[in-house]
Amino acid sequence: MSLLKRIEKGSSGNQGDQGARGGQPPSEGDEARANAMRSRNAPVVGRGEASMAGRNNNAYLDLKQRIQNRLLAEIDPSMDLSRKNEVRAHIEELFAAILAEENMVLARAERQRLFDQIVAEIQGFGPLEPLLADETVTEIMVNGPKNIFVERKGNITRANVAFEDDDHVMRVLDRIVAPLGRRIDESSPLVDARLPDGSRVNAVIRPISLVGPTITIRKFFKKPLTIEDLIRFGSMTKEIAEFLRACVMARLNIVVSGGTGSGKTTLLNVLSSFIPNDERIVTIENAAELQLRQEHVVTLESRPPNIEGKGAVTIQDLVVNSLRMRPDRIVVGECRSGEALDMLQAMNTGHDGSLTTLHSNSPRDTIARLEVMCLMAGMDLPVRAIREQIASAIDMICHQERLRDGTRKIVKISEVQGMEGDMITMSDIFEFEQTGVEGGKIVGRIRPTGIRPKFTDRIEAAGIYLPPSIFGVGRSY
Repeated sequence: MSLLKRIEKGSSGNQGDQGARGGQPPSEGDEARANAMRSRNAPVVGRGEASMAGRNNNAYLDLKQRIQNRLLAEIDPSMDLSRKNEVRAHIEELFAAILAEENMVLARAERQRLFDQIVAEIQGFGPLEPLLADETVTEIMVNGPKNIFVERKGNITRANVAFEDDDHVMRVLDRIVAPLGRRIDESSPLVDARLPDGSRVNAVIRPISLVGPTITIRKFFKKPLTIEDLIRFGSMTKEIAEFLRACVMARLNIVVSGGTGSGKTTLLNVLSSFIPNDERIVTIENAAELQLRQEHVVTLESRPPNIEGKGAVTIQDLVVNSLRMRPDRIVVGECRSGEALDMLQAMNTGHDGSLTTLHSNSPRDTIARLEVMCLMAGMDLPVRAIREQIASAIDMICHQERLRDGTRKIVKISEVQGMEGDMITMSDIFEFEQTGVEGGKIVGRIRPTGIRPKFTDRIEAAGIYLPPSIFGVGRSY
């Protein structure tokens, strides 16, 4: 019997029925008294089994920790950890030597499970490794060491992995944020970071989080999604894709809006892929997530303050600095506050074709949020002046939503036409029309409203001609 099986079995072999005295079968009276005793002691037996399970689990963790510590002590510190295959082979060699030295006999499945967990602790992100490798998982949520949830196809379920304790979670967190030059501790209990594949990470620890260290990971596809993927997923139609490509190539200023998890960054990444390869692109983000394939790209990332509260570089600082970098396009990952005013001024001073995202519930709400964020810049500007800046700078708002069935779709594309009095006028070019629900899935399509946008002349001036049918002319729905 292997070692892990013996650990799991524990001392159950010593708990056999000893009702027979001296090797003789028990009498009827003895059996009745034994049954009554078992009935009275039933709750006590349950607690004993739970205690035994806890001891077995502790024994397994002790075994894992002991082997792991020996491996760490025997690994050559000069080894290049970036060569993962070589490091893994070396760890496997040491692992086999330690098991042989300590006379540990493990079944093949148990041996592989223990080895994978130890490699994940040494090379990767511990219990999160299998979830990060699972391509069906789109989001990972760690609510303390024992409660881990994942999102698959828009549905959230509990994962069958866990950390040992808060310290275990903190070790993994340090491994995530340290390469980025960031920190997370009691004096700075919040952090935004990213994984090597670009996945977004947010972490909150005690004393802010009362349940222990909390990690939220928004996974990105290892291969960036293309416009064809979004069409296949039903997020847009071929006509919408052709229209958006024309708008980006014609250097329209576009805002991608939507709620949390609606797919704004993914859509922004796809729109950025339409920018011609000979243009200089400057991307500005809190945590670099965009995966642009062009050659001439400069990626800027904001920086939080150091332990003394100094040295912070905000998105607003980066937007102002980017104007001196001779950009053809400025792509801001997300506008959250005062940088919106600098972004609008950049759009109004010759930097056409800029792209950004922001949180909102509708295209009209996007305009209202832009006004508020401009006021957050600290300038005492009249509202009309801000609205004139918005009406002049923004050409189009592409609004995306995450629907009730978990799917993400473009639900409205609106043109910002200008000012009428004190109000910004807008017109919807495309809108999503729901036709029903089948098998829990929302059925519908985004269709043209029949309105031809005013910026069509700019698209044609760029040498791009869209057929009238894209805007619903000559078609019936």
